Amino acid sequence: MAIEVGSRLPNTTFRTMGPDGPATVMADELFAGKKAVLFAVPGAFTPTCHRNHLPGYLKNLDALQAKGVDVVAVTSVNDVFVMDVWAEATGAKGKIEFLSDGNADFAKAVGLELDASGGGLGVRSKRYVMLLDDMVVTSLAVEDSPGKADLSSAERLLESL
Repeated sequence: MAIEVGSRLPNTTFRTMGPDGPATVMADELFAGKKAVLFAVPGAFTPTCHRNHLPGYLKNLDALQAKGVDVVAVTSVNDVFVMDVWAEATGAKGKIEFLSDGNADFAKAVGLELDASGGGLGVRSKRYVMLLDDMVVTSLAVEDSPGKADLSSAERLLESL
């Protein structure tokens, strides 16, 4: 069953690129006591994710922070090295948290995994955005198609804040 509004985010492990290489970080280290935006993409560098979804959050980062958001993070079922290169390539490194969910453990824990094996991509994450307040989901928008970034866009989220 998928996570829903009012649910507490599971305290799962993500991988990030630290100054000394790959590091692990727990969800509560990132989101406890904070208002946070967590959006998920099916894959780094894939067309909708790279050209539309992530750039919208980068462009609207100041507006989100002005609405009280402390942390903006993106997660994807990609390894930490790909996520780090993606952060660099987009200019979002140090602005948006890039959270690798390489084994889809988080996607499965929140019930938002996507079987993309038909396209040769294996298990991925559905595209969504959730607003968190101290690890509790206060808003959740899940796209019905991985190629769409409408309901989960930064612009749509800003309208609802």
